[in-house]
Amino acid sequence: MAHLSSTFRMAASLQMPAAGRSLCQRCFSSATAQTTEKSVPYHKTLKDESSQAQGPTKPLPKVADVVVVGGGSLGCQTIYHLAKMGVANAVLLERDRLTSGTTWHTAGLLWQLRPSDMEVELLAHTRNVVSRDLEEETGLHTGWIQNGGLFIASSKQRLDEYKRLMSLGKVYGIESYILSPAETKDLYPLMNVDDLYGTLYVPKDGTVDPAGTCTTLTRAATARGALVIENCPVTGIRVRADDFGVQRVTAVETSYGTIQTPCVVNCAGVWARALGQMAGVSVPLVAMHHAYVVTERIEGIQNMPNVRDHDASVYLRLQGDALSVGGYESNPIFWEEVSDKFTFGLFDLDWDVFMQHIEGAINRVPALEKTGIKSTVCGPESFTADHKPLMGEAPEVRGFFLGCGFNSAGMMLGGGCGKELAHWIIHGRPEKDMYSYDIRRFHHSLTNNNRWIRERSHESYAKNYSVVFPYDEPLAGRNMRKDPLHEELLQQGCVFQERHGWERPGWFNTRGAAPILDYDYYGAYDQKPHGACVYNQLLGDEYTFDFPPHHNTIKKECLTCRNAVAVFDMSYFGKFYLVGPEASKAADWLFTADVSKSPGSTVYTCMLNKRGGVESDLTVSRISPGSPASLAPAFEGDGYYLAVGGAVAQHNWSHIMTVLQDMKFKCKLLDCSEELGMISIQGPLSRTVLQELLDTDLSNEAFPFSSHKLAKADGCTVRAMRLSFVGEMGWELHVPKRDCVRVYQAVMKAGARHGIANAGYRAIDSLSIEKGYRHWHADLRPDDTPLEAGLAFTCKLKSGIHFLGREALEAQKATGVSRRLVCFTVEEKVPLFGLEAIWRNGQVVGHIRRADFGFAINKTIAYGYIRNVDGGPVCLPNQVLFAWHWQDGMQQGAGEEAMNQ
Repeated sequence: MAHLSSTFRMAASLQMPAAGRSLCQRCFSSATAQTTEKSVPYHKTLKDESSQAQGPTKPLPKVADVVVVGGGSLGCQTIYHLAKMGVANAVLLERDRLTSGTTWHTAGLLWQLRPSDMEVELLAHTRNVVSRDLEEETGLHTGWIQNGGLFIASSKQRLDEYKRLMSLGKVYGIESYILSPAETKDLYPLMNVDDLYGTLYVPKDGTVDPAGTCTTLTRAATARGALVIENCPVTGIRVRADDFGVQRVTAVETSYGTIQTPCVVNCAGVWARALGQMAGVSVPLVAMHHAYVVTERIEGIQNMPNVRDHDASVYLRLQGDALSVGGYESNPIFWEEVSDKFTFGLFDLDWDVFMQHIEGAINRVPALEKTGIKSTVCGPESFTADHKPLMGEAPEVRGFFLGCGFNSAGMMLGGGCGKELAHWIIHGRPEKDMYSYDIRRFHHSLTNNNRWIRERSHESYAKNYSVVFPYDEPLAGRNMRKDPLHEELLQQGCVFQERHGWERPGWFNTRGAAPILDYDYYGAYDQKPHGACVYNQLLGDEYTFDFPPHHNTIKKECLTCRNAVAVFDMSYFGKFYLVGPEASKAADWLFTADVSKSPGSTVYTCMLNKRGGVESDLTVSRISPGSPASLAPAFEGDGYYLAVGGAVAQHNWSHIMTVLQDMKFKCKLLDCSEELGMISIQGPLSRTVLQELLDTDLSNEAFPFSSHKLAKADGCTVRAMRLSFVGEMGWELHVPKRDCVRVYQAVMKAGARHGIANAGYRAIDSLSIEKGYRHWHADLRPDDTPLEAGLAFTCKLKSGIHFLGREALEAQKATGVSRRLVCFTVEEKVPLFGLEAIWRNGQVVGHIRRADFGFAINKTIAYGYIRNVDGGPVCLPNQVLFAWHWQDGMQQGAGEEAMNQ
């Protein structure tokens, strides 16, 4: 019997050069083949060895309200929650047997703490479903085992990260403890603690059994009227255009018949991309080999907690009296040719790839050195560009929903995501803020870009166990979308951030250019690593939970804007035109503010969902029909120019298009994001600088705040808007792409004697939080209302104009808000980054959503939502609240009392 240590030495000695294979083959393909199944950490799977019957296990219905495709964790959870929410005519189709794709061999770990409030809530629901709800409903045990979880910290930075998780856990009542090395040894005697800095212990973590869980889910679903059909592969998705040209799902085709349905849910896992192609939908995921080994019996390991040693990129899952050992390597094998015949199958383990986990496992539990390997488990899993699932309705086809790409966390997230997906299907949106999982977070130009998908998915896989630092940026899939000023700013030291595929200015390095090089796969697959790369070095310097080393550089950018004038390249913003005969009717319904102003006006507004949650905040400018010289398209009827945050442009576009389609408004939405640049000049001297450049009067009387007009800048036509994202006097210049560099250079020339400087989005974040400006998906999310966020002034509730979400706001206004966004400052100079717990009178009342350092007031500023622990409306008495600070475990008092927003 091979021991882990001997296996490690043998694998190391057998490494051979990959001569004769192309770089592409070495990089993305595997020579390993499918094998018969091997032992996995469960007593059974759902495979019935005695039944080899062909054809569906039940007759197909002719019609269904919803058809879920895929009988893995997500498919079973989704059909269960659909049935529980009252959808009796729902069908699940599985091409083989339940769990036969990837679910059957999953490790099934469930950890309760993640660096996201939404994910903590999703995990809590999964845990409740598998540990309580299903057994109460069916009388069946799901196989849930609660043995606790240990996160290993080998450095102060890692322990700081865990303290932040612990702080967020307090908001949700999750029991957790920071343990010293000695305390860890007492809890887990077999563990080597000599190199530990500390650990995070969560006693109520555990493991989920895929077979037991999926059996029980489908039993509960069918009891409520759902239909689960196995041995029924899907062969096609019928899609047709309705009377308004909108593509919609109409049916699901199989070899055994067709089901008419308006809704298909893609829970096909590794096979989700092929299913999407049947409907003309891009599903941006890749398939990779993902492996673990199961050891022989280890004396003394019984009842020990599961372990995640992030720094060694390895996990140790308790399996009775043995361990399953796995992790995330830097050179995972891509499964290039995904076979639709692959069921209950595994690959031969490639020890050259897996061996990197063994040394870390032996270091953590030395007993493994003399422990035999009972079996190896290497199966396919689907991975995505940001290591987040793909969920929600596809932008290309109405009625086609995604529930796939779970990055080996489908069992763990399945319960929470299945519930949200079911709610999404029934009500048109999820209950929680699911934006970070929503397929609309990716721009449509990226979802079918194989290079971007492959590079980003690799990096996300390889960095899965890396510390999550506040200012991290990807190195993969970069330089996909560049605005017209990219090269100009690069030469001036711009350190770029990636958002929505765009390269946007983060901050400016005073020591010269910091170009982003092609992705080197971190040296994997025989790729030569870049070595000394300025951008990589600058990014590495940012890996801290303290103030970053470029703190003073950003301070200079901020104070230049506050005291003189700064230029921000905001060209990555989404820029849309809403035009047509019923554009005003659509605008009244879409936007919370009254935008029915005269041409030349600009209004800050929100867009809501039916529940009153904020789907977007943006500016809307009324325009007149004009010639191409006016920068607007030719149109008849009314027209509006929309400017939205570039990182959420696809989400905004999809939301507006969905509303236009549902309401059947006769108007068009046109995207000119790539055709126009956006140069923002902000600061007390902005008028002085621009008056030298623009051929129009910039006085308050001639050019008031929240207005716009066409002007000439160095001979180029621009749309000048008097707006600010930083709280200073300023203008935005919306400029045709071809003229951006010329106008930018003219601005810099005119501002040279006034101390003008470039500034980036790190400065915008700081400047905006000082002024209390909201950032969407930080201070504002789809589960926050304008009343809760202090944005009631954007809502035309005193008018008689109906708008989407108005009824929900009126109801909330009548009963009072149950939570509210408040501002904190901290007297001691310590950094906050968000997710810190907020305490009032010894009780947790919320957590910080967004935080930054305000250089003008020289204090850390934070915003978070607080609630009344008694469940009633929130009032803000003159009592001090506290934000839990993870660095020293102390409660830092708010230097200013919470302000009514």
